Amino acid sequence: QVQLVESGGGSVQTGGSLRLSCTASGSIYNLKLMGWYRQAPGKQREMVALINRNQLANYTDSVKGRFTISRDNAKKSVYLQMNNLRPDDTAVYFCTANLKRTAINDARDYWGQGTQVTVSS
Repeated sequence: QVQLVESGGGSVQTGGSLRLSCTASGSIYNLKLMGWYRQAPGKQREMVALINRNQLANYTDSVKGRFTISRDNAKKSVYLQMNNLRPDDTAVYFCTANLKRTAINDARDYWGQGTQVTVSS
């Protein structure tokens, strides 16, 4: 079994900061891409930021310059530092990891349970 456990969500005012953390556990052979998606009420889930093993990151345009993704390969963890938060950042944030459980398995995506981020004006 593979689990992704998130932490760090909460409620802040506009301009505030939060740091999300996510750690993968279980039988993992190769942890490839990790990252964060979010889903606001009534909207589709969208990619926020992704990062590969070499720390190469990709962000959605609306968070560039405000959010920073990082990962610790040894800890199988990914982080999202969110600064200058805005009300439109309010959503449930989901950690995701693309990984192989064994050398012969195909890589597939795994998801955390989600953590709520609420930004009030």
